[in-house]
Amino acid sequence: MEEAAPQHLSLPSGLLELCALLGAPQDRLRGLEQVAQKRGVKTPSCLDPEVLSVFVPPFTSKEDSQVSSASCTTLGKGRRRSFRKRREKPRMEPWRGLSGDPKGPDSEDVSILGDVDLLALPQLCFPGGVCVASEPKEDCVHFLVLTDVCGNRTYGVVAQYYRPLHDEYCFYNGKAHWESSRLSESTTGCFVPFAVCVVSRFPYYHALKDCLSCLLTHLKLCKDFEVDNYIKDFSARLSLIPSPPPGPLHLIFNMKPLQVVFPSRADPESPIIDLDLHLPLLCFRPEKVLQILTCILTEQRIVFFSSDWALLTLVAECFMVYLHPLQWQHTFVPILSGQMLDFVMAPTSFLMGCHVDHFKEVSKEADGLILIDIDRGSITCSQSSDSGLDIPEVPLLAAQTFIQSVQSLQLHPELHLAHLSSSTDLNEGRARRRAWQQALNCHIQHIALQLLVGIFREVKNHLNYEHRVFNSEEFLKTRAVGDQQFYKQVLDTYMFHSFLKARLNRRMDAFARMDLDTQSEEDRINGMLISPRRPTVEKMASRKFSPLHITHRRMVVSMPNLQDIALPELPPRNSSLRIVDSSYCKSSSPVLDVVPKSTYTFKVPDVHFPLVRQCVQAYYADFAALLSKAMGLLAPDNSLLLARYFYLRGLVHLMQGQLLSALLDFQNLYKTDIRIFPADLVKGTVASMSTPERAQAERTPELKRLITEVLDKSGHQKQIDPETFKDFYNCWKETEAEAQEVSLPSLVMDHLDKNECVYKLSSSVKTNRGVGKIAMTQKRLFLLTEGRPGYVEISTFRNIEEVKSTTVAFLLLRIPTLKIKMMSKKDVFEANLKSECDLWHLMVKEMWAGKKLADDHKDPQFIQQALTNVLLMDAVVGTLQSPSAIYAASKLSYFDKMKNEMPMPVPKMTSETLKHKINPSAGETAPQAIDVLLYTPGHLDPAEKVEDAHPKLWCALDEGKVIVFDASSWTIHQHCFKVGTSKVNCMLMAEQSQVWVGSEDSVIYIINVHSMSCNKQLTDHRASVTGLTVQDSRKSREVYSCSRDGMVLAWNVSTLRVTSQFQLPCGGLTAISLHSSHLWCCMGNSIMEVTMNGSLRQELKTDESASFLDFQLLPEQEQLWAACTGRSEVYVWSLGDLAQPPQRIHLQDCSEISCMIRVKKQIWVGGRGPSQGRPRGKIYVIDVERKAVEKELVAHTDSVRTLCSAEGRYVLSGSGREEGKIAIWKVE
Repeated sequence: MEEAAPQHLSLPSGLLELCALLGAPQDRLRGLEQVAQKRGVKTPSCLDPEVLSVFVPPFTSKEDSQVSSASCTTLGKGRRRSFRKRREKPRMEPWRGLSGDPKGPDSEDVSILGDVDLLALPQLCFPGGVCVASEPKEDCVHFLVLTDVCGNRTYGVVAQYYRPLHDEYCFYNGKAHWESSRLSESTTGCFVPFAVCVVSRFPYYHALKDCLSCLLTHLKLCKDFEVDNYIKDFSARLSLIPSPPPGPLHLIFNMKPLQVVFPSRADPESPIIDLDLHLPLLCFRPEKVLQILTCILTEQRIVFFSSDWALLTLVAECFMVYLHPLQWQHTFVPILSGQMLDFVMAPTSFLMGCHVDHFKEVSKEADGLILIDIDRGSITCSQSSDSGLDIPEVPLLAAQTFIQSVQSLQLHPELHLAHLSSSTDLNEGRARRRAWQQALNCHIQHIALQLLVGIFREVKNHLNYEHRVFNSEEFLKTRAVGDQQFYKQVLDTYMFHSFLKARLNRRMDAFARMDLDTQSEEDRINGMLISPRRPTVEKMASRKFSPLHITHRRMVVSMPNLQDIALPELPPRNSSLRIVDSSYCKSSSPVLDVVPKSTYTFKVPDVHFPLVRQCVQAYYADFAALLSKAMGLLAPDNSLLLARYFYLRGLVHLMQGQLLSALLDFQNLYKTDIRIFPADLVKGTVASMSTPERAQAERTPELKRLITEVLDKSGHQKQIDPETFKDFYNCWKETEAEAQEVSLPSLVMDHLDKNECVYKLSSSVKTNRGVGKIAMTQKRLFLLTEGRPGYVEISTFRNIEEVKSTTVAFLLLRIPTLKIKMMSKKDVFEANLKSECDLWHLMVKEMWAGKKLADDHKDPQFIQQALTNVLLMDAVVGTLQSPSAIYAASKLSYFDKMKNEMPMPVPKMTSETLKHKINPSAGETAPQAIDVLLYTPGHLDPAEKVEDAHPKLWCALDEGKVIVFDASSWTIHQHCFKVGTSKVNCMLMAEQSQVWVGSEDSVIYIINVHSMSCNKQLTDHRASVTGLTVQDSRKSREVYSCSRDGMVLAWNVSTLRVTSQFQLPCGGLTAISLHSSHLWCCMGNSIMEVTMNGSLRQELKTDESASFLDFQLLPEQEQLWAACTGRSEVYVWSLGDLAQPPQRIHLQDCSEISCMIRVKKQIWVGGRGPSQGRPRGKIYVIDVERKAVEKELVAHTDSVRTLCSAEGRYVLSGSGREEGKIAIWKVE
């Protein structure tokens, strides 16, 4: 069924915004002709341009079909609008359609059409004025960037051409007038310039230049009154070409004689690149390029100059691409006409371009401008002072790497193509050049991005994600002295603030991806465990900028360093995979091992004329047929390209009025690539549907779900109120601001671990080991002696036995003294801390308690939280400055009180089995429940990065958040990304490159293991997806999924298509398992064994008072183990006879069971039960053969929510919301 087409057929993502013909007005040309005919009168050289005609899509409407049959041989009139340049707004003249009826009002005031200011457009299309020439000139092209009041940009390509001035025809406003046929000798030497300007929402500079070049071949040969028709036809064809969606598919359109390529952007966040990125490298030395980039990064007032109008825009746009993902947020006008030169007097930041003829004028009249001469490759400043050009230098290491990389580039295509035979086909030769340019552009983008990462990589080390702040002061103190000026200027810009916001939001853009790909193993570990705002001893020592810099360390007032908690050793089989070349980021040698991604092309069909609705529909029918044919030829697993075809076909169906077909194509993007799903377009389409259409769509299950999601999806996002933290943060910052540089001689630094930081330093005090300052790190206390600076060890926190605050007599005074007794030494350390004694007493006890708990529970988060408490105490005491300050600070002694009032001794069996704990919620405002854990083994693939080959732990948290850990070091491999907003119920590794995630929202999300992105969704289920299992066969690999409503689907992993499905008779399906080519399904009070087509083979039922929670099949023992909700027993049935009563295994002190897994010859059961009088998360390890509990492990402070096995060597348990941690257990 074909739905009613929209009234006006305008492609949502069409290339064309408008096309305009510009030139001198008719009356001025007539006057010019009369003057030229008078002998001895000099021909005027310059005229004022104006818009002569404008063509705006859509070029067909629904009414065209009513007259098409009677006008098959007549060219359908487009919407041509004519303008006059007057003092008042230009008036749009009436226009007529094919039927001759007026199509608009008699008059219409138009000065801004869409986002284009038509009053300013003539000056930009003729920036040097309309100059009459005595002989024909070569056609020329230049480029425009137009910005509206909202900051939205459109892009213009202008082609100028010359026509002889004569009196045979006058073609303006579409009216042909026959005049005298004789040509005056004086007018044969006059040639008048005209311009055709194409405006698009997309920066297709090369493509539109090619299109206009093809148009000019016709305009120069046609008669004057035919010009409008040719331009209208040209505009109509462009308006029917869609912009390709992000990805590897480029579109080709035959403009005759050229095959014009419209490239796509690499991904949704990348810009469209349709220009030669090496142009600035041909015009400027690499050092000058760095200076220009610095001027842009520091948001100077910049003016480019050139004798070539085209270069102004192209070079400026190249620099914008170099800085991606940073974005210029100020005025951007790469071309100024002579009448617009006053713009350079603007006081705010801007980037503009002028003809080089105006260089002296601009330099003289305006101060403080950065003047960049493209023709000469020079940079100067217009300021009147004698200080000269003062542009801060880019940080040295990043600059050296950039310069060497640029110097290694091959910038001349002749050298690359010299060995190839000459192309006898024009388009083949252009394709060769395009391929070379694409590869070069890829290298240049990589080099520019490498520069940005080199400059801003360490910004993340000074971010506080929890409170969304950036500590700029501390960041600046870690910079080399020579780099300080650069960073001071950059950090105050709008561009950097926008970049900073993206970092705080953990946006995975090009910068973040390169930062992640190039960081060393040490940086990855530090990113999880070390304070992101303080440099360590090793980092400070490695910055050998000056001898003074080496001997200075910054006191840290921040989140702590946990490197004193040993991490599990890497499994021996993976040791070779952990060799990471950390010099990648540090080496000054260029790195150019960049392989451009493969691209594909699709040829858009030719447009049929006359341009009436039937012809346009025929074009769209051809377009859809070609797309369907291309989709049929694709390999089943080529979902990347398939998604682009679905997207384009959806647009075409939309233009055909086939709304249901369009929505089905867009719905298929969930399975292929959700990143390019056009949510706004689909929402608008659904809103525009009539009641019958909407009813028909909702009768289709896939569309009903799509419509519900699109219309019900709210864009509200929880925001942290900045005022909530404001008061305390001011207090915290004041304490930070008072922190001074700590002078640590190299002799002292030799005694500290490379990852230790000084967090607190006392005033100079007398101790029984000398006079000096007591320093506290996250691991120890030591005395920094005065006089001859030295290091005296006091104690590590692990070695402390007792801490006391007392007083000692001195003359008539009682001096407050801190006493610390160590386990390994008989003597006691004493320090006369006087007024600081109470605070240090609190801090040392808290750190001591935190360290003990961290060791007992194998959980480094205890010492981290203890250090945070200590820093809070210091901030409170430093702010209040009153007797009540110590009392207030004592309320923060959480772990010390826990140790004294609520001791939590760890049972010996638990301590021996527990290896380590990790916290996926680190940095969040509150712990989050761990819903599902999945371990995936490492795979040695030469095409992968080394870290990608490591085994991984996938952790699903609340609201669809997934965090990935490197299971070889238990460090974060991938920060949190989202798979919907609902609870995750199950995860499965379907193949080496895919992890499938079943969600409560009934969607299966597919994560690409290599790119760590979720771009595909399977939406065939109608209820919560509760289970996943995989089957390998000779033909293909299949995944079985189940949902709570009893639906079971079989999926082909390669094609992502449902191969079979069946519906179980009752709902409540919570889990499935595969055994001997049969499916076992857990459904409420029964467990069913069914065939692959759903036929029941046998069924196990329990009494109505209980329902099955989980089960495990043990084929070797021919046993089925199961647990029921609300029960504290595990039941064991024989697979041979399920009718027999089960064996019962009682779990002592267990109040509920939540999960169970099989590991070797053991069953691990997770649940909750009392321990030492408090409810705790417990794990029971049951021996399969003896059917007896071997171990009872006190795992978490909250219930055990999920369990998974790591190759049978470790078991990982995840807890509920109260604790939100993962415990790693040794399997024996």
